Amino acid sequence: MKKVICAKDIDELVKEGGKTLYVDPKAILTPSAKDAIKKAEIEVVEGPAPAAPAACEAAAPAAAPAAACAEGDISSDMIYKALKAMLEKGMLEGMFNDNPAAQPAAPYVSETHGSGLKLVRGNNVTMEPLDVGVPGAKVSYQEFVGKGEATTSSGLLEIENAQFDWELEYEETDYVVEGTMTVTVDGQTFTAKAGDMFFLPKGSKVVMGSPDKCKVFYTTYPAL
Repeated sequence: MKKVICAKDIDELVKEGGKTLYVDPKAILTPSAKDAIKKAEIEVVEGPAPAAPAACEAAAPAAAPAAACAEGDISSDMIYKALKAMLEKGMLEGMFNDNPAAQPAAPYVSETHGSGLKLVRGNNVTMEPLDVGVPGAKVSYQEFVGKGEATTSSGLLEIENAQFDWELEYEETDYVVEGTMTVTVDGQTFTAKAGDMFFLPKGSKVVMGSPDKCKVFYTTYPAL
């Protein structure tokens, strides 16, 4: 499960005068978003937005004269501003931290083998919020295997007392580990308990949800 980019996101970009949409390679563009992108002639680029160029200013601390900003020269102020912009965008995260103990904890513990085998320890998984386009919806996920590792993606999904529209551009299988999961299609609601499994074909337009809190193991094909 990935972050969803909807038509309203494109509308906001257009209102701000933007002509380029920078997206996470794992994000999902809804059909309505794709139509809005085509209509507004928006360029879609995978990856983070580039840092804004630092201005060439002569300002410097009062205790020292300002560095010259002549053609071909790079002032210390320019370097500072460029690094600050990159830091704010998270582009330098982890580069200046040599203390392993201070590094962010991994979302889960796994063991791997050169053959490609991967063992994920499920008792210490950290879930990440999933944007489903519904304000306040408590939905989270953690991907264990994804694009670049296999032809399928797999991971855990949790839904807590929430419902949301979902359109699949891939095949998905959902095995309910805990709680109750519901899937509504064409006005008909199907309810799955722990031990039950859903298969959702590519192109499905459904409403996913849970009346309590469910934990689901999912796989998608192809990998996202």
